[in-house]
Amino acid sequence: MKILSIDTASDLCTVAVLEDENCIKEIIVDDARNHSEKIMPVIEQSLSEANLTLKDINLLVCDKGPGSFTGIRIGVGTVLAFQDTLGIPCVGISSLEALAYNVKENGLICSLIDAKNNNVYFGLFRLENNEYKQLSDLNFKTIDETIQILKSYTSPITFVGDGAISYRNLLECNCKNYLFVDKNNLSSYSLGIAGLSKYKKGIETSLMPLYLRKSQAERALEEKTKKE
Repeated sequence: MKILSIDTASDLCTVAVLEDENCIKEIIVDDARNHSEKIMPVIEQSLSEANLTLKDINLLVCDKGPGSFTGIRIGVGTVLAFQDTLGIPCVGISSLEALAYNVKENGLICSLIDAKNNNVYFGLFRLENNEYKQLSDLNFKTIDETIQILKSYTSPITFVGDGAISYRNLLECNCKNYLFVDKNNLSSYSLGIAGLSKYKKGIETSLMPLYLRKSQAERALEEKTKKE
C-alpha cells in the first residue's frame, strides 16, 4: 500500500511517501509562514522523487491537530481536495498520537505540545506489543495541571514533543520516573504509520480539525464582550 502523509500542524511543513511501513521519501521544510505556498510543491517533489504520482497513492493521511489553526486547515483542505478529485481513502490523525509513534520502547508515553504561556496540549498513550493505545482524552491544560495528572502514574513515562523540551526541568523535578526521546518534532512518517494502523484495523477517523481550545480571535472577542 502506498501512502501520502501530510503534516502542516506545526512550524514544519512535512510530507512523506510510504510503502506500507517503509519510508520511501520524506521532505521537511521549516517555514511556518508559508505552508500554503509550500505544501503543493513539497507534495509534488516527494512524489516525483519516489517515482510516483497521486494516482498511485492508496491512502492519504493528514495531521488534524492540535497545533497551528491555519496550518491544520491547510493540510486538511489539501487532503480533502485530493479525496474529492481522486476518491482516495483518507485518515485523520491527531498531532499527539503522531508524536507517540516517535517512541519505540514499550510503556507509557506522554505527548506534549507547547501551547505557550505555560499551557500544553497533552495526550497519554501506552505502547505494548507494537500496539499504541490512547489512555485518556486529549487535553489542553496548564503544565502545572498536567503534572498533577501525571503524578498519579507510578510507571515510567516517556515524554515526547516540543512541550517535553520546553518544560523538561519541571517534569524532571515533579515526575518520579521519566524518560525523554531525541525525536520531538512532528513527523509525516510517524503520522503515516499511525494512519496505516488505523486504516488496517478499519477504525474510522474524522478529518475534522481538532483544536482543543478556541482560536486567539475567539478568545479576544470573548474578552472584549466581558469588558462591555
